[in-house]
Amino acid sequence: MAERIRSYEITPESAWLSRRAVLGAGVAGLAAWPSHALSQDWLGQRGFAPGAPIADEAETPFEYASAYNNFYEFGSDKDDPARHAHEMTVDPWTVEVSGEVAKPGKIGIEDLLGGIDLEERIYRLRCVEAWSMVIPWIGFPVKKLIERFEPTGAAKYVAFETLVRPSEMRGQRSFFSSIDWPYVEGLRLDEAYHPLAIFAVGMYGKVLPNQNGAPLRLVVPWKYGFKSIKSIVGIRLTRRQPPTTWNLLQAREYGFYANVNPAVDHPRWSQKTERRLPSSLFAPNRIDTKPFNGYEEVAPLYAGMDLRKHF
Repeated sequence: MAERIRSYEITPESAWLSRRAVLGAGVAGLAAWPSHALSQDWLGQRGFAPGAPIADEAETPFEYASAYNNFYEFGSDKDDPARHAHEMTVDPWTVEVSGEVAKPGKIGIEDLLGGIDLEERIYRLRCVEAWSMVIPWIGFPVKKLIERFEPTGAAKYVAFETLVRPSEMRGQRSFFSSIDWPYVEGLRLDEAYHPLAIFAVGMYGKVLPNQNGAPLRLVVPWKYGFKSIKSIVGIRLTRRQPPTTWNLLQAREYGFYANVNPAVDHPRWSQKTERRLPSSLFAPNRIDTKPFNGYEEVAPLYAGMDLRKHF
C-alpha cells in the first residue's frame, strides 16, 4: 500500500506558495536560523525566486518535500524528521575539513557562505525506496568548498560526517537503532568535483528546513537518496575509499557508488520503476527509472566500470 502524508503534516497552501515569505511559515525547523548567518532575508536579497522546472517534470509540492523524509537521527518513520527536527540547534554551526588537505581547519556557516555565489537548480532526487521528488535546491558546487582547503595530490576520496547530538536528535539515543553514529558517507573526488554535486543550503526559495538537512547537506542527484548526507559537520579528504553507513550495515544491499540504475535490482525489490510524489493508493504515479536518474552527463565518470559489480 502506498504511504500517505497525514493531514496534520501538511503546510497550508498559502504558506508553501509564498516561498519567499518570512521563516514563520509553519514548517518545523524553518524558524531556527540566526539573522547573522544564512537567513530568509539573506536569500531574498540575492533574488532567489522559484526556478524553472525540469522539462516535462512537475515540481514536487513543498509540503511533500518537507514532511516526507529519511533522517534516522530523528526516527525511522518518514514523518519523524518533520515532527522532531526542530529540536536540533543550527546556530552556531561549524564544519571541519581535514585529511589530505594543505590547509585543514574549521569554518563557520556564515564564513563558509561569505563570498560564495549560490545557485538555484532543480534536481530530481530519487531514493532507494523507489519514491522520488523534483526539488529546487539552492546551493553551490561541492568543489568550491573543498578547493578552499587545498587538497593534496594524495586525495582520492571525500568522506562526510553528520552531526552527533543525542540530546537533540532522538533517533541517536534510541535503543532500537542499529546505526553506529555518526552517519557517514563518501564520494570519489572526481564525483565530488562534478558540477552536479552540490552542497544545499536552501530549497523552494527558502532556507533549508531542519528535517531536510539544515544547515548544510549534500545533494548528488544521479545517486540514490541515502548518499545525500544531511547536517554535515565533518569533511575529510582520504587516500582510500571511506566507510559509509548503509554499506557497513548491509553491504549486499547498499554499495558504495549507489548510482541510480534500473538494471540493478535491490535484493528485496525491483528498481525498474519508482513512485513519484505526490502519490496515493488510487493514483500511484509510478514512472520508469532512468540510468543515472536521467543525468547522463555523469556517465564518463564510470567509463570501463561494471556497474552491476560496482553498485
